[in-house]
Amino acid sequence: MRVTIKPSVAHGTVSAPPSKSMAHRLLICAGLSRGESVIRNLAFSKDVEATIACLRALGAEIRLDGDSAYIKGIDITESVGNTVVLPCNECGSTLRFFIPLCLMCGEKRVLTGTEYLMNRPLSVYEAIAADQGLVFEKSAESLTVQGRLHSGVYEVAGNISSQFISGLLFALPLLDGDSEIRLIPPVESKPYIDMTVSALRDFGIEITADDNIYRIKGGQSYCPRELTVEGDWSNAAFFEALNTVGSDVTVTGLREDSLQGDRIYKILYQNIKEQKTPIDIADCPDLGPVLFAVAALFGGAEFTGTRRLRIKESDRAAAMRDELLKLGIRVDVGENDVTVYDDMLHAPTEPLSGHGDHRIVMALSVLLTKVGGVIDGAEAVGKSFPDFFDRLQDLGVDIQYEMDQ
Repeated sequence: MRVTIKPSVAHGTVSAPPSKSMAHRLLICAGLSRGESVIRNLAFSKDVEATIACLRALGAEIRLDGDSAYIKGIDITESVGNTVVLPCNECGSTLRFFIPLCLMCGEKRVLTGTEYLMNRPLSVYEAIAADQGLVFEKSAESLTVQGRLHSGVYEVAGNISSQFISGLLFALPLLDGDSEIRLIPPVESKPYIDMTVSALRDFGIEITADDNIYRIKGGQSYCPRELTVEGDWSNAAFFEALNTVGSDVTVTGLREDSLQGDRIYKILYQNIKEQKTPIDIADCPDLGPVLFAVAALFGGAEFTGTRRLRIKESDRAAAMRDELLKLGIRVDVGENDVTVYDDMLHAPTEPLSGHGDHRIVMALSVLLTKVGGVIDGAEAVGKSFPDFFDRLQDLGVDIQYEMDQ
């Protein structure tokens, strides 16, 4: 899909979409509970749909009604007597959260997804499988696992994706013995681990967190709950960014006491405006694209902690470098740092590319409300925020659509 955005000033109030990150966590916990849970305020993005599909593949009964899911969970440690295929589609969170859960009953499980998804790093689980003698076979579009995960002590580097730690946290309470996860510093993206621990505790799972050690009792059971997904600070950041280009948008539906690391975006926007750099985004890497966009408007900025932007839906630092150059802004990308230069923003010299990445598309959309232009591949927003452009139009942004033939 191609979108054309004309220079526009957005006005009005918009409610934050539900948190995709918390939706994954609550849905999985509900799917592991014995009894019926209700999860409300869901937005059925492609990523959330992938998690629901995988829970159904494992045997959970899920009925959708409006923005709610009614979930009758399963005992994932029980054998079902056949190979189960889990469709992860393009979602890295779904893939990494479900791999340990697929190693609970000893039977073969096949996790499928796009070739790009299967190329994203899985090194933590590969090492665990090799150490415990578990089957872990990758192909271009699938991963086959088999065996039973062992309880015990897991030492995991803290500067890899927090999704590996979260995946283990979902599974380890269901094993017979007690376990520990010891994170080797430095620890990045800790807020996402905190969100997982919070969700687990909501469903009755006991976890003790002490510095970088998580102690998990074995033999626990998830308890069914009725819970509401909180608003998403990550996607709200794009609407707040409109205010940096002269719009007047109020975002509602966000919890000020949220554990989401991306709630820091307001402070980081102000730091960019005041040239208080470098800015470390190791704990909030999903904000990278929109922060680079804001920096392009306010004299540039230096960012550190950018290493993991390479392994998202796209190489986000490189993608923003390529697209910002079309808008007149030079960007240097280092091993773990990004510099956005103080250049003059102008209308793009050619159509911008979404790079198949929802956050790249949304970050570029913010800039085009100022200078106008075209984005190819804009359908990528469906991964996390299907009605993003509808929301922009409701705020008065002039947008035209052209569907692919």
